[in-house]
Order: sequence, then structure tokens, then C-alpha cells
Amino acid sequence: MREGYIKRETKETKIGLTLNLDGQGSSKISTGIGFFDHMLTAFAVHSGFDLNLDCKGDLNVDCHHSVEDVGIVLGKAFAEVLSDKSGIARYGNAVIPMDEALASCCVDISGRPYLVFNGEFGDYRLGDMDSAMVEEFFRAFAMNALVTLHINLLYGKNDHHKAEAIFKAFAHALKAAVKQEGGGVLSSKGSL
Repeated sequence: MREGYIKRETKETKIGLTLNLDGQGSSKISTGIGFFDHMLTAFAVHSGFDLNLDCKGDLNVDCHHSVEDVGIVLGKAFAEVLSDKSGIARYGNAVIPMDEALASCCVDISGRPYLVFNGEFGDYRLGDMDSAMVEEFFRAFAMNALVTLHINLLYGKNDHHKAEAIFKAFAHALKAAVKQEGGGVLSSKGSL
């Protein structure tokens, strides 16, 4: 079973996270940020990954440290679980609609961290989460998971729908990329 646990404590956050890539999409998520919990729950359901997450952060400051640090911890767990990357599809992509919004995500589990994020939000807030933190979450994930991630919000009007389309596209792209296909590492170099 491809499962990992990461614990991270700083002066700003205290996080415990368990990730199982061969799960059923179940989740138990508590960050203190309702909208973020909703996005992470959607991520778990649509990826099929089991995700248990408890984050206590300095929300009296704002949501920044909690959202970014969850991205760091989720990325580290992902990298740990897929340490040698052998036998996986490596690449994944998805285009997902959410009502009037359409988002795409392409991922390469390459060992080379990179993020391209093209998406604009009209409102400053998504519930109790700053809209700018959507991109920051994915940057933290990509840098710590050591993956190349391209996210494009093609269009949309409702910011909730735009963010949800992005998180669901991310989930489906990762689900495809971690699919076990057998064999060695998918690289002409022989390793990633």
C-alpha cells in the first residue's frame, strides 16, 4: 500500500497528515478554514486518495501560513510515498468543468519542481480563505512533491466554481499520473 504520514510543527502551524494513494477517496480534514476543507475534501474524493489532515494554524493572523504549510506537508507526503517513481504512469492531465467554469491541470511526476498557474479570481475572499492562496497552495505542493504542475483556468465567473474546478482537475490529473502500470521508471535516463 502506498501510504505515508508527515508531521510538521513550526511557530505558525502544527500539522499531521496521512496520505494513502490506494484508498477510496475518504477524508477527515480539519484546517479551521471551511472553504479550504471543502476543496481538500473534493480533492480526496476525486483523486481516490484517502486523506486525513489536522492543521492548527495562526488563523488570528490570516489563512496564509495554514494553507501554504498544508501544501508543503501534502507535497512532502506525496514525494515520500512515490520515492522511486517506478511503475507509475508519471504523466496525468484533466480538464474539468464546474458549472460555467473550466479548468485544466497537467502533471509530470518528474523530480523537477515547477508550477505554471494561470488563473484569476475577481473576489479577494473565497469564504474564509484568501483567493490568492489557491496559487500559493499549488506552488507549495509542487515544490515539495517535486512535480511539474501546469494549471490553467480557461474561463469562469463564479470564484467558488473556478477554485473547485481547479482542485478537481488537479485531483484527476494526479490520479492518472500515479496509476500503477508496472515496469521501471518511465524515463529514457532510467531514473528521475
